[in-house]
Amino acid sequence: MTAQSSNPGVQLGMPQLPAPDYPAEVRTRLETDAKEIIARYPGSRSALLPLLHLVQSEEGHVTRTGIQFCADVLELTTAEVTAVATFYTMYRRKPSGDYQVGVCTNTLCAVMGGDAIFDTLKEHLGVGNGETTDDGAVTLEHIECNAACDFAPVMMVNWEFFDNQTPESAKRLVDDLRAGRPVEPTRGAPLCTFKETARILAGFPDERPGAVEASGGAGPASLIGLRLAKGEGLPPKVVSPRPGRDTSAPGPAHPTAGPAVEEGE
Repeated sequence: MTAQSSNPGVQLGMPQLPAPDYPAEVRTRLETDAKEIIARYPGSRSALLPLLHLVQSEEGHVTRTGIQFCADVLELTTAEVTAVATFYTMYRRKPSGDYQVGVCTNTLCAVMGGDAIFDTLKEHLGVGNGETTDDGAVTLEHIECNAACDFAPVMMVNWEFFDNQTPESAKRLVDDLRAGRPVEPTRGAPLCTFKETARILAGFPDERPGAVEASGGAGPASLIGLRLAKGEGLPPKVVSPRPGRDTSAPGPAHPTAGPAVEEGE
């Protein structure tokens, strides 16, 4: 008999039983992969993050069995593994879709249309934040900054970029995913399933032809810091965002100087 608290959904009493183990052939395969991952690090516990991606690639989310496996091979407690798995949003805690569709709703993407895209997809798919469509194809979520502000509003599918989206293009994208039609990211490697993505994030090679060669870069504004770090300086002109004013000013003479501003600003 288990005691019930006054809060619905909360039970008091014995904790859950130990997590069931993987089937023998699955555990043997994962142990082989885990040894390869752990060997990359001078201290074994440093391998926890890629190991969580590894177990996520097996079941599509981090299960109690996956947490127990990581604890076993790293000689950690399940509490230590759980603390890490629940801290990072890339680790899923419940079954989710083949395609994780994230809509950036941080400031710039939101004002450029991200909020409208997210609301449109919730209605179009009939799911809320963090929920999965009935066919198991798409999990929808709003996400924080993707570091792709140059291309706002931005969506990501299994961490691949889909830039400059609109509500209509977003609906076409999720419809194509659900129908199994080919979908190409704006930048980066070809799309694969969430489980396949998780294995790549665990540090194993992407064996798909041409996937490694496929690449994409940030926009020019995002790359200014890199240019400064290389000593290249800013572009020769800095464009003013204010309409009706002189649209340019001389660039700084020194690569570490800030952009020129007019006197009195």
